[in-house]
Amino acid sequence: MSGSGATGLTAPGVSGGLRDIRQSGFLLKLLVRKELKIRYRGSALGVLWSYVKPGVQFIVFYVALGVFLGLERSPRNPEGLANYAVYLFSGIVLINFFSEALGNAARSIVNNGNLIKKIYLPRELFPVASVWVSAVHFFPQLVVLVAACLFAGWRPDAFQLLTALFGFLVVALLATGLGLLFGAVNVYFRDSENIVDMLLMVATWASPVMYAWTMVHDKLGSVGYAIYQANPVTIGVELFHYAFWFPTTDGSSAIPPNLFVLWLPVGLVVSLAVLVLGQFTFRRLEGRFAQEL
Repeated sequence: MSGSGATGLTAPGVSGGLRDIRQSGFLLKLLVRKELKIRYRGSALGVLWSYVKPGVQFIVFYVALGVFLGLERSPRNPEGLANYAVYLFSGIVLINFFSEALGNAARSIVNNGNLIKKIYLPRELFPVASVWVSAVHFFPQLVVLVAACLFAGWRPDAFQLLTALFGFLVVALLATGLGLLFGAVNVYFRDSENIVDMLLMVATWASPVMYAWTMVHDKLGSVGYAIYQANPVTIGVELFHYAFWFPTTDGSSAIPPNLFVLWLPVGLVVSLAVLVLGQFTFRRLEGRFAQEL
């Protein structure tokens, strides 16, 4: 077959990668709705669990760290963090999003094996849909965070709100890239689920969610701190702290040096690099998904 009419033809079943997501918006919405319905099927509280679970997590961490370990600033502990509750929760909501997005995306291909074996559709839809579902669950936590910030005297400027958007973007890109990577590898090696679980446990404690970045700098020094700070999750958490926690303080609290001119670009570059790696690995391995599932 020849002629100009053949130029737009593509071989059936050949993936265009993440580019196909833009052309499959309706399918993506269907998958997101399906995941939400399945998750809350038979649940009495339904979406309210998106408020209850992080709320309980916050209370446990705040009592254990803020009260018992003395990280909350008080007359007896002037070196503590002001408004530690806001500091803690602004980090927790982002870590919860990352943990849920990556954990579900890494299992998305295996969990949808029956559908993948029956029909062809862009397989990247499944990890991406998992990240979107996590974003839906992230929103009510964000509402609670904003309410707490307003109660604490939050008066952000436009730049601080923009940093929150970039913080979310850095973490979302990272979660999508790792979700594609581990989602594909998990089809062949189910041990990768345990690797993801360990990564998520490390992510919770290897980011300044429950402690200040100054503690890391004092313990590790400049070189060790630079390695620590290059983690996109750490950068995203610090951007959230600047957007939500910093405006509730008197402004004397220190923010990480070069957060905007150095570490934000580093976070974006690293997350984009992981996304490219994840997409490359996914496309190399997806050819045998149906057989392996």
